Amino acid sequence: MSIEVNQLTKYFDKQAAVDHISFSAQKGEILGFLGPNGAGKTTTMKMICGYLPASSGTVKICNLDIEEQPIQAKRKIGYLPENNPLYKEMYIREYLQFFGKLTNLPNTKQKVEELIEITGLTREQNKQIGSLSKGYRQRVGLSQALLHDPEVLILDEPTSGLDPNQLIEIRQLIKTIGKQKTLIFSTHIMQEVQALCDRVLIINKGKIVADSSIDALIDKSKDHTIISVEISGPVNGDDLKSIPFVTKVVSLDSGKFQLHAEPGKDIREGLFKLTSSKSWTIREMKEEKSSVEEIFNALTKPNN
Repeated sequence: MSIEVNQLTKYFDKQAAVDHISFSAQKGEILGFLGPNGAGKTTTMKMICGYLPASSGTVKICNLDIEEQPIQAKRKIGYLPENNPLYKEMYIREYLQFFGKLTNLPNTKQKVEELIEITGLTREQNKQIGSLSKGYRQRVGLSQALLHDPEVLILDEPTSGLDPNQLIEIRQLIKTIGKQKTLIFSTHIMQEVQALCDRVLIINKGKIVADSSIDALIDKSKDHTIISVEISGPVNGDDLKSIPFVTKVVSLDSGKFQLHAEPGKDIREGLFKLTSSKSWTIREMKEEKSSVEEIFNALTKPNN
């Protein structure tokens, strides 16, 4: 595994910001790290990167313990913090070459040119960082994080504050980079999670409350199945309640209904028999799936 977190804990005074969490991630996996404000996401990321010491527990990066072998482990990590720290008076190429020299990176000039192209900075490459839009500043920060070709990439809110066009471009860049590396990123944008992640990890009050693929998370959250149907004809909702396995009928607009059914049960045969006997026509039928946002809200609501 590229990342192994075992019983990781962080106390600030007597308050547990991160409470005995364990998870792992492997190469080629994009892991979405979600949680409400104050849940412990950023604290966890800082401990994984070795910027913040843990109160207890261990973090291993490519089998290197972040506390016992900090220099070797950190060489495997690229990190883009939420508040992207940049030297705004420097030019893009100058800035990247500066960090390449700081880390004694061989072939710094060649690597900088490659990253300027990969991260889409070519058009802006001759500008000062301070004159760039936030989207391009994020690209500069991402370029710096990738400069030493790390095996693990950790991004804290990488798309925060970007406009819709910048969002699309940065998401595509993250998806491309994630194919070759182990990538963890935190976000509050649920569409981003569904679009990018192989797996999602949700943390609440310092504890992991979910860790699975998107599909598995959605399936696990179901306590009933919802089927939306549109039917032509003088439809009676009470008749729809007679369909086997249907537990609830919600009337929407004229001819449109939501049928709540027992989980895992197929109501189609009963629905078809009923509509045939009543000479109704089914215009549309589809299963409604829970969104990641709905699941997130259910798992992290204040009374949990």
